[in-house]
Amino acid sequence: MDRMIYTAMTGAQHILDQQATNSHNLANATSTGFKAQIDSFRAVPVVGGDLDTRTFAVSTTSGADFTPGAIQQTGRSLDVAVEGKGWFCVQRANGTEGYTRNGSFKVNANGVLQTATGLSVLGDGGPISIPPNALITVAGDGSISSVNDGVLPGPSTPMDRLKLVNPNEKNLVRGDDGLFNVRSGGPAQADATVKVVHGALESSNVNVVQGMVNMISLARQFDIQMKLLQNAENNDSKAAQFYSLA
Repeated sequence: MDRMIYTAMTGAQHILDQQATNSHNLANATSTGFKAQIDSFRAVPVVGGDLDTRTFAVSTTSGADFTPGAIQQTGRSLDVAVEGKGWFCVQRANGTEGYTRNGSFKVNANGVLQTATGLSVLGDGGPISIPPNALITVAGDGSISSVNDGVLPGPSTPMDRLKLVNPNEKNLVRGDDGLFNVRSGGPAQADATVKVVHGALESSNVNVVQGMVNMISLARQFDIQMKLLQNAENNDSKAAQFYSLA
C-alpha cells in the first residue's frame, strides 16, 4: 500500500506543478511578447529488492515555447516588434543584459529609451538617449532616426541602433524577472540579420483554448491520483481489520 501511496503522491504533486504553469501561461495570454512556459516530467523507477515495483514522477528541465506571436499594428512611434527570430536587449538594475520580445517602449524624464517596466533599452553603444521634442522612426534593421516635431516634414537624423540578438534558443533560460538570459551568463552578440517592425507589437503566443482544455485535463488527472490515495486508505483499513481478527 505504501507503494501506491507514494506513486500517487508524486503524480498528484507534479500535476499541481503543471496546473500552476498552465495558469501562469493563461494569466499572460495578453502580455506583449510573452513566451509560454513548458514543464517536462519523466517516470523514474525506484530500484530496490528483486523487482522494480514503484515508479515516481520527477521534473526535468523546464523550457519555453519560442513560437513567435502575431504582430499587431499599433501606429505608436515607440512600439517595435521583432519579426521572426530575435530579441531586444535591455539592461537590468545590476548592469546585466536581459532579452525580451516586448517592444512597448517609453522615454523617461532623462530622455532614455526604456521598457514599460523601466529597464533601459540597449543600442550598439549602451542605453539609447532620445532628444527632447523628437519623433523617432525605427528601420527594419533596428536603426533609430529622429525628426524634430517642430519642423515636420524635415530630414531625419540617425541616432543609434537597437541591439538585436538571436542566440540559440537551446541556450536561453527564463530568469525570475521574466527576461531571458544566455545559459552561460555572458552577453549575446548582436545579429544584423534580425528584423523589426516599427509601430507594432508582438502578442503572446499562449493559445487560450488549448490552455483551458489542458486545465480540465489536468484536473481530471489529479482526481485519479486522489482516488488512488483513497483506495490505498481503504485497503489499509481492510487489512487492519483482517489482522485484528488473527
